Amino acid sequence: MFRKVLVANRGEIALRIIRALSEMGIKTVAVHSEADAEALHVKFADEKVCIGPGPSAHSYLKIPSIISAAEITRADAIHPGYGFLAEDPEFAEVCEKCDIHWIGPSPESMRLMGDKIRAREAMSKADVPILPGSGVLETTSELESAADRIGFPVILKASAGGGGRGMKIVYEHNELINAWNTGRSEAGAAFGNPDLYMERFCQRPRHIEVQVIADNFGNYTHLGERECSIQRRHQKIIEEAPSAALTEDQRIRITKTAVRAIDKIGYRNLGTIEFLLDEDGRFYFMEMNTRLQVEHPVTELITGIDLVREQIRIAAGERLSFEGTRRPRGHAIEMRINAEDPKTFAPWPGKITALNIPGGLGVRVDAHIYEGYVVPSHYDSLLAKLIVHDDNREYAIRRARRCLDEFVVEGVRTNLPFHRKLIGHPDFQAGDYDTGFVGRFLQGAAK
Repeated sequence: MFRKVLVANRGEIALRIIRALSEMGIKTVAVHSEADAEALHVKFADEKVCIGPGPSAHSYLKIPSIISAAEITRADAIHPGYGFLAEDPEFAEVCEKCDIHWIGPSPESMRLMGDKIRAREAMSKADVPILPGSGVLETTSELESAADRIGFPVILKASAGGGGRGMKIVYEHNELINAWNTGRSEAGAAFGNPDLYMERFCQRPRHIEVQVIADNFGNYTHLGERECSIQRRHQKIIEEAPSAALTEDQRIRITKTAVRAIDKIGYRNLGTIEFLLDEDGRFYFMEMNTRLQVEHPVTELITGIDLVREQIRIAAGERLSFEGTRRPRGHAIEMRINAEDPKTFAPWPGKITALNIPGGLGVRVDAHIYEGYVVPSHYDSLLAKLIVHDDNREYAIRRARRCLDEFVVEGVRTNLPFHRKLIGHPDFQAGDYDTGFVGRFLQGAAK
């Protein structure tokens, strides 16, 4: 097992990983920017190293600085968390060259799944259903030909990344060229690669993802699915597990498909395969995230398995700590609490002047904030993740509503009022929603 691990991240996920390492008896190193000098992950780590000024390009995204911090502190391994460099195969390769263990999948797996075109090809070979689509579109002629073959509506996606950047939905032929030009510009700015590909656009789908995990001894399995359809501009807001949309037969088929996929590509460590579920109950591969997910706590609460601990154990050459699959125990819901205006959704940095975090049975809050903490303007606006668990979905929703009422953050604006409205909406409570729910909700017509 590792003696010391450097956590190459910040915020709630850095603190989450440090807690897991501490419980395993492993020493921890926190890296931080100048803006995060007073952050909780820095306070609770055994050692700390400042790696640069506030902007992430000069700190959390600077590979030489992070490697230097690991070498100075003699860390055995690096855990990247999520975001920043977590899915950067070059970072993983540099770690390996410097004899530092990478807590995550191989660089080859990361590179394969990070290229959306190659990922689609790999999934097709593994008999995973994929939507009709194209390769990289080089010319307007190829663009128009692909649209004619696939049929409108179509969606253009960046081949080098996700998160909605560069993504354009096109309903009619006269919108195609403008969408392609705009999408290429956005993709180039976000990923340094303007390449786009096309898929058939699945209208009113559910977003279902399967948590997969594999060790180095041929043990491949899954830990159930998560429902991630409550999104705003392709960014998840609320996640729950298990999904209220799946029948037991669909659940068996989608999880078996995900496990078959990681077996075929030789994947190791933790990962998530994301699917679209259409209105007819058919599912299609969307993408794979080769890292820990923001929403991993809902899976932990319904399975009782510490996913971060499993990541660390696998990277250290140990077997999975459990055998087979785990049937879900009850229902869990996660709500992302952001520092943003609840009406305009503009980021809202500033000093937290008062804070009350909810508690009680079946309540978990992953947060890095405290009274007096100054929310910096350099990073993602996520303040906390409120996760609740209960015997069934109805009870979990009731617990979520109670906790949202107890959650108080003053000094900065948050999306807590927005969450209260979403959780209280009858369509959400009935489980009758899809990825377009939030957009329709904001327009005043949830269905």
